[in-house]
Amino acid sequence: MLDSAATIVAEYDDLEKQLAEPATHADPTLMRRLNKRYAALAPTVAAYHAWKIAQDDLGAAEELADEDAAFAAELPALQTHLEASADKLRTLLLPRDEDDERDVVLEVKAGEGGAESALFAGDLVRMYLRYAERRGWKAEIADATDADLGGYKDARITVRAKGLPEPGEAPWARLKYEGGVHRVQRVPVTESQGRIHTSAAGVLVMPDLDEDDDEIEFGPNDLKIDVYRSSGPGGQSVNTTDSAVRITHLPTGVVVSCQNEKSQLQNKESALRVLKARLRQMEIERKEAEASAARKSQVRTVDRSERIRTYNFPENRIADHRTGYKSYNLDAVLDGDLDAVVQSALDADEAACLAAVGESGA
Repeated sequence: MLDSAATIVAEYDDLEKQLAEPATHADPTLMRRLNKRYAALAPTVAAYHAWKIAQDDLGAAEELADEDAAFAAELPALQTHLEASADKLRTLLLPRDEDDERDVVLEVKAGEGGAESALFAGDLVRMYLRYAERRGWKAEIADATDADLGGYKDARITVRAKGLPEPGEAPWARLKYEGGVHRVQRVPVTESQGRIHTSAAGVLVMPDLDEDDDEIEFGPNDLKIDVYRSSGPGGQSVNTTDSAVRITHLPTGVVVSCQNEKSQLQNKESALRVLKARLRQMEIERKEAEASAARKSQVRTVDRSERIRTYNFPENRIADHRTGYKSYNLDAVLDGDLDAVVQSALDADEAACLAAVGESGA
């Protein structure tokens, strides 16, 4: 498995040559695509070179160990270093999600529990906005339906990295396992007896497609576009111009609205990106349903469709049912301190991948 990294090194060297060519610099789209791939491969290439150096160092020390006691004394440390280098490279060579470098579109919907569910949906929206802020991402509420007593009936958030993130640090790579049913246990504001109620909200996370991504294309008669007056954030144009946009994808009936931006053009562009993301997600789910038997044999064990997490307010406890993660800092998590919870899902997936590779190699 480790020697297979040589093909990645070859691809990396080829990308480096392409990036140095004047023709590449003349094509911004190509330049961006090559730069993303180049940055994604860099850690694996560095780990491969470190592993080869560790191999050479150990080999040289073994040859000289019989003649020089100093080299013999170094063997245990060099062996440990080689094993650590191999483990790091092995992890980086695991199958990677092709969307890991993408931004995300995240939707939160109130579920069971009525007004309390909408309030909890509002808590989740704030949690993701604060998490994005902590990580230096740009997050915005693209569209939302307010609930009567506060919170949201549904809300759509776009989360985008600033600049070119390190591999594994883009929004999709960190947030892809947030999808599913989130359950809350607390005393609702509408409860006069002080009884703890359980309600839930649903989260859907989708990769955000780039503007130049042609994976999803629309026919000339596929879209119905309506404009209307904004009722939410958007600056001085709110309630004065028809800047909000609603797009209906006629073949599927999917409807997307956006009113967060100040101009109609910006809202249209944002709505189209969300629509592309949703249609792509629908296609992925359709293919997964058709190949469910094959899906069970793969290593993506963290199910995004089930009840994934419980937020228990009386105990200040958060528990992830997929990974076994539990902590008593719910207040901090809801304020955006989400990294440890997110990492538990990523670690569980990585462990499953390593186990699958070990079984296949046995």
